Amino acid sequence: MNAVEFLQQFVSIASLSGQEEAAANFLASSMAGLGMEAFVDEAGNAVGKRECRDHDGRIIYEIMLLGHIDTVPGVIPVRIENERLYGRGTVDAKGPLATFVMAAARTELAPGTRLIVVGAVEEESATSKGARHVAKQYQPDSCIIGEPSGWDGVTLGYKGRVLMDYELRRPMGHTAGREEGAAETAVAWWHELSQVTAEFNQGKERLFEQLIPSLRQIQTDSDGLTNSASLKVGIRLPPDFDISVFTETATRLAGDATLHCFAYEPAYQSNRRTPLARAFNQALRKAGTKLRFKLKTGTSDMNVVGPIWNCPILAYGPGDSSLDHTPDEHIHLVEYKQSIQVLQEAIHTLSSQEATYTRKSISEEKLL
Repeated sequence: MNAVEFLQQFVSIASLSGQEEAAANFLASSMAGLGMEAFVDEAGNAVGKRECRDHDGRIIYEIMLLGHIDTVPGVIPVRIENERLYGRGTVDAKGPLATFVMAAARTELAPGTRLIVVGAVEEESATSKGARHVAKQYQPDSCIIGEPSGWDGVTLGYKGRVLMDYELRRPMGHTAGREEGAAETAVAWWHELSQVTAEFNQGKERLFEQLIPSLRQIQTDSDGLTNSASLKVGIRLPPDFDISVFTETATRLAGDATLHCFAYEPAYQSNRRTPLARAFNQALRKAGTKLRFKLKTGTSDMNVVGPIWNCPILAYGPGDSSLDHTPDEHIHLVEYKQSIQVLQEAIHTLSSQEATYTRKSISEEKLL
């Protein structure tokens, strides 16, 4: 199976969060067909492994390629037009995950290296079930997250997130009366919360340093006796942000409404001076271009595993992230193929340099 056929088949299998079983089985079967040790783990993640032991039978350097299988809702007919593959998940993030699989199967590993590919479940939901499971199972020396960065870029960090469910119920009142209705009170709370974020953002020019609120859903109802209003809100958080003070403020402003704050993830940022980043820099120079470093205003599984593994980490994958979750989601197949080649080169460079360095360090320790 060539790379384009593999991606097209993968995208053709629906895999909403919580409904990834068919796609996970396809992915594990495909990785096994490419010569990898592959299985579906207890969380439902598809896992593939390759390794090249050194002359002493050791694995001394482990690289994790962590992508995700699930997609958001929305059916986009899968088709190829003008060297573009259309379909839900082509960009976010089956394209990057397919890149991982193809590069992992093809790359030359240095002796002492293990390569692990994980297609995680429930990344698009607040649970991040797949990433939380693998965070406990592995301790890699380097990690690449599968998210669209463009073939010539890597993402070093993602903003944090907190979600809020606001619920208010009030006795029915006449619309000509003076008492504020549930809907009006709920909207007023949203405006007050927005004002809090606007005040925080004053003087901060970079989006990565700002609070970014979004009103995701609003619903009102009445049974003739009681009016109710519910809001679903998401807040993107900057690094080093005091979430406790913010949620306390939001709760105080909510008054007699019920406010549930959940799915908190702190922002996470790596740096460009790691062996992993240098390997990508070398790979892209070899491809004739310059590496672009990015920071994203969304979240990813980097927010989950980064603080736990505390290893060199970045996100990489083909695709234009502005197409994430849109009706026009598609990936340029030329870019997809370029990304496979760049990732192969980066993995080979990283494994060669770091496995050699680690082996040398082990030898020196023995001499001491």
